[in-house]
Formats: sequence, C-alpha cells, structure tokens
Amino acid sequence: MSVERELHTILDYIRWAASRFEAAELFFGHGTDNAWDEASALVLQSLHLPWNCKPEALNARLTEAEKQLLIERIGLRVEQRIPVGQLTGQAYFCGLSFKVSKDVLVPRSPIAELIEKGFQPWLAQEPARILDLCTGSGCIGIACAYAFEWAEIDLSDISSAALSVAEENIKRHRLSERLRAVESDLFSGLQGQKYDLIVSNPPYVNAQDLASMPAEYLAEPEIALGSGADGLDFTRRLLSEAAEHLNDSGLLIVEVGNSWLDLEQAYLELPFTWLEFERGGHGVFALSKQQLLGN
Repeated sequence: MSVERELHTILDYIRWAASRFEAAELFFGHGTDNAWDEASALVLQSLHLPWNCKPEALNARLTEAEKQLLIERIGLRVEQRIPVGQLTGQAYFCGLSFKVSKDVLVPRSPIAELIEKGFQPWLAQEPARILDLCTGSGCIGIACAYAFEWAEIDLSDISSAALSVAEENIKRHRLSERLRAVESDLFSGLQGQKYDLIVSNPPYVNAQDLASMPAEYLAEPEIALGSGADGLDFTRRLLSEAAEHLNDSGLLIVEVGNSWLDLEQAYLELPFTWLEFERGGHGVFALSKQQLLGN
C-alpha cells in the first residue's frame, strides 16, 4: 500500500518523516538538532504553516497534492541530504521568516541571541549606522533593523546571487527605506562609509573541516564557508581594515566558529572578548575600534 493511502494528517507526515530521518542518520545543523524538529520544520513550512501552529491543527487531513509534495521533499532530504531551508525556500532567524536558496547559507548564527539583546552590554549607545558584512540572505542586517528601528543598515556581500536573495528579503520585510544591499569584496564597495556597529558572519571553515563536513553543507555555497587553510583568510583582512570603517565608539562583532583558537593565537595583541550564549554557539568575538587600534 502506498504511503499516501496510509498517512492522512499533518502529524502523520511529521512522524513518518522523523522516522525516515532517524533511520537515514541525517545530520542536523541548519536550525534544528534532532529528527522530530527537522521533520516538523519541513512539513509545516511546506504547508505554509507557522512553526507554533495550534496542536489541534496537526490533526488536519491533507489533500493529495499536499501529500505528494511532502513525500517528494522528505525523499530529497533523505536521499540528497538537501537542507530543509533549501527545500522549502525559507528559514527562521530571530523569529523572522526569510527566503533562502542555494546561493546563501541557511540562517543559523548564534548572533541572533545578541541581536535579541540589543548587543548589550557591549554597545555604548544605540547605533545609527550598521553594516552586515557577508550578509548572505540578509537575515542579520534585517533582524538588526527590527532591534534598532531608527538605524540605517547596509547589507554587503561579494556574491551578486546572494544579494538578490537579500534584496528580496528587504522587500519582504518592507525595509527598503532604511536598508540597502551593496555588492562589495570586504570594504571595497563601501569606501567612505563608517558605522557604529559592524556585524559579520564571514567564511571561516578551515580546509580540513571543509573537506570532512557532512553532506548537508555541500548544498550550500562553498564561498560562504571556506576561508583558506586555517579558515582565517577573510578574517585577517577584516581585522586589518575594520577600524577605518568604524566610528570612534564603534563595535565589531564577528563569528569565526571553530577557528577561534587559531585566531587568538595569531593575534595575541588583540583583547578579544569571546561572547557566551544561553542557547548554544561559540566562536563570536567583540572588539571596539579603540581595541583594534591598540588604544
């Protein structure tokens, strides 16, 4: 008997997907950490339902077209290891919905927790100008726009394909008056611009880790992940140029993940503040402009 004749409700398909995901020993690293949450995300997003929909809604029966869509996407998740965000075309960050595609990373940075707290206690004052460097989908910069409702924000990336996704997300959140997407290799397209806050989730995976990453990450753009032998090629450039683009009381926040030990050893003179997260995550540092200048 075919699956669609045996399974009928939303909950049926979440349970079935979770069972398949467990059996296939999938890797969960794009916003979930277990098979049930992964299955829930895939099914609910595919049906255009919120992640916190009412429990009774899960007993709703599906149409034949909906069943076929879910069967197809569950199969792709198992057989081709495609992340849920790419299958559904959306992902959540800071409780906000974003369009994603194969041209950007699926949003998952612990920086979300910093945004929700207004970057306190590290920001001296509310920022008027913010840069989201290596923006990808634009999720960090757009979330910052909600946290700082008067700030003007630049979303920059070297990838024109990624910027197209960011521009769509700017329009989705109706923030075109305060946000702009700028094609730029580091600061090359931002000459003369200065910011109160620069936030970056740049490529930082070292060559060894990149070669051994789970298959799920191979669906994402390599340019957004790898950064040389030790994962720090981009971050070195960033540290050498960031002070020039920060206002006097400006703050730099950067995620470097597992490369944080190598970074600390390479820059013994810099007083990195390594931030802690209640919901997990590591390898994010804060430096002020004055600290970057050695003052």
